Amino acid sequence: MSTPPPIPTTAATKPAKHDPFAALRVANYRLYAAGFVCSSTGLQIMSTALAWEIWDRTHDAFLLGLAGLARALPVILLTLPAGTIVDKADRKRVLAITQFGFALVALSLAIASASETPLLATYLLLLLSGCVRSFNAPSRGALLPSLLPECGFENAIAWQSGFFQFAAIAGPLVAGGIIWWTGSTSLCYLVTSVACVIFAITALFLKPRPVALRKSAPGIRGLMEGAEFIWKEKTILGALVLDLLAVLFGGATALLPIYADKILHVDAVGLGALRAAPYIGALAMAGWLTMRSGFTRAGSALLWSVVGFGICMIVFGLSTSFWLSMVALAVSGALDNISVVVRHVLIQMRTPDGLRGRTTAVNSVFIECSNEVGSFESGLVAQWLSPVISATSGGVGTVLIAGFVAWMFPELRKLGRLTETPQDVVEAEEHAEPHRGLGAEGQ
Repeated sequence: MSTPPPIPTTAATKPAKHDPFAALRVANYRLYAAGFVCSSTGLQIMSTALAWEIWDRTHDAFLLGLAGLARALPVILLTLPAGTIVDKADRKRVLAITQFGFALVALSLAIASASETPLLATYLLLLLSGCVRSFNAPSRGALLPSLLPECGFENAIAWQSGFFQFAAIAGPLVAGGIIWWTGSTSLCYLVTSVACVIFAITALFLKPRPVALRKSAPGIRGLMEGAEFIWKEKTILGALVLDLLAVLFGGATALLPIYADKILHVDAVGLGALRAAPYIGALAMAGWLTMRSGFTRAGSALLWSVVGFGICMIVFGLSTSFWLSMVALAVSGALDNISVVVRHVLIQMRTPDGLRGRTTAVNSVFIECSNEVGSFESGLVAQWLSPVISATSGGVGTVLIAGFVAWMFPELRKLGRLTETPQDVVEAEEHAEPHRGLGAEGQ
C-alpha cells in the first residue's frame, strides 16, 4: 500500500505577503521612474513659468487661457494617429524622441524669454509641445506594462501616481523659487530642458519585453482600432465615461482664483495652498495604495470614489472657511487618485500588447477633453449664475453621473480584481451558482 502524499500545511498555502516596494525592486522600473520624476517635475516647472510669463507680460486672462488651448488642441487632433505609430514602432525610442522634443521646446522657450521675443513665438512653441505630448502619453502608457511582471503592474501604477503628485507639488514650488531668485523665467525653461534629456537617456537604456505586433487595418480603420476595442470592452468604456463626465462637471480648479479672492478672502499664498491641496491628498493616497495588495472590488472602489469626489465638491462649493475648503480639496484629490489608478491599470491590463498605444491615445483624448472643456464649463456657469452654483451643481452632477454609469455599465460595477479578465468573471459566476447551471443543462 502506497503512502499518501503529505497534506500541504497552512503556511504553504497562505498567500504571499504583499510587497509595497515590488515595482521598485525591478531595475527596469527604477530606471523608468527616475527619468519620469525628472521629466514630470521639469514639465511642471515649465508650465508654471509659462503661466507666470504670459500673465506678467499681458495681464490678459484670455491669453492665459489660450495657452492651455494651444497645448491641448494638438493632443486632441493628433493622439489617435500617434497611438497607431506607437503600436508599430519601438516604444522606448518613441518615448526618448518625445523627451528630446520637450527638451528642444523648453530650450527654445528659454531663448525666446531671454530675448523678449513676441508672444506669438511662445504660442507656436506651445503648439509644438502639444504635438510632442500627443506621442508622449501613448508611448509611456504602452511601454510601461512591458517593463514589469504582470503581478507588479498595479503597484507600479500606484508608485507612478505618487511620483506625478510629487512633481505637481515640487515643480511649481521650484519654478516660483527660481523666478523669485532670478527675476525671469529663462532658467526655469533650461532646468526643464535638462530634466527631459535625463528621461530621454534613461528611456534608451530600458529593456522591455518583446511586444507581439498586431496586424492593423489600413487607413482610418487602423486609427480607430483602439476606439473600437474600448467600445467592445464595456468595463474600460464605463471607466472612461465616468472619468470624462465627472471631471467635466465636477472639477473646480478653474474657480480657485475666484474662491480665493471673493469667497475665502485669501491672498496669493492662500491660492497657492488651495491649488496644492488636491495634489497633497492624491500623494497621500498614492502612498497608501502602494502599501496595500490591490483592490478586491475595484469597480465599487472606483464608483464610490467618484461619489465621494462629488460630495467634496459640494462641500467646497458651499464652504466659506479656508480650512474646510482645504480639507475638501485634499480629500477630493485623494479620491480622484483612486479613480486614476483603477482606470490606468484597467486599460493596460485588459488591452492586448499590440493595441496599447492606441487605447492609451483614446484615454489621452478623454483626459484632454474633460480637463479643458471642464474648465470652460465651470467658468461659464460661474459667469452666468455664480461660482457657488457652479461648484455645487457640478458636485451634485458628479454624484448623479456615478449612479448613471453604475446602472449603464454593470460590468464595471461587478469588477473585482484589476488583473481579472472577462472570462474570469464568467467562471466566477458559474462557480457561484452551480445549481442553476445544472438545472439549465437538464432542461
